[in-house]
Amino acid sequence: MVKFARGFAILTLILAIAGGTAACAQPAEDAKAVPAPDFSVKDLQGNTLNLAAYRGKVLVINFWATWCPPCRREIPDFIAAYKELKDKGLEIIGLSVDEKTVPELTDWTRKIGVNYPIALATPEIIKAYEPGDYIPSTIIIDRKGMIRFRQSELMTKDALVRLFRRWGQT
Repeated sequence: MVKFARGFAILTLILAIAGGTAACAQPAEDAKAVPAPDFSVKDLQGNTLNLAAYRGKVLVINFWATWCPPCRREIPDFIAAYKELKDKGLEIIGLSVDEKTVPELTDWTRKIGVNYPIALATPEIIKAYEPGDYIPSTIIIDRKGMIRFRQSELMTKDALVRLFRRWGQT
């Protein structure tokens, strides 16, 4: 796990305190399912991404950064899982907490072959999803729009596939 950039960590802490809730930093696979908050962000290509567009799919939201070694290690697994399971209903959104510009981040993601949408994390989505103080942080939303899993540590392809199978059943 890697600590968020100072600005994002302070913002996350302030938002967590303001909301009266503590961010989850440990796996919460068996936690009570709660409805996923609605969101709207623009990906690096300018497309609007929102929760409603992913209804009926299993959505993986991954908070990450280019400067985070575990984040960089898990991206190839995300790419492989998305390639394998996209046609079966897996969707992934990478939410970068980088301070890079959109063109810089676009170049970086193209060079490594990211095949799923990437957007810059906004203060609103950080407040809504409470990814915790550490990245990478992964949240899985089932086909009915319920948060089923949270984890603030490296995610492997095997774990993604297992969780997809568990929460992807209709």
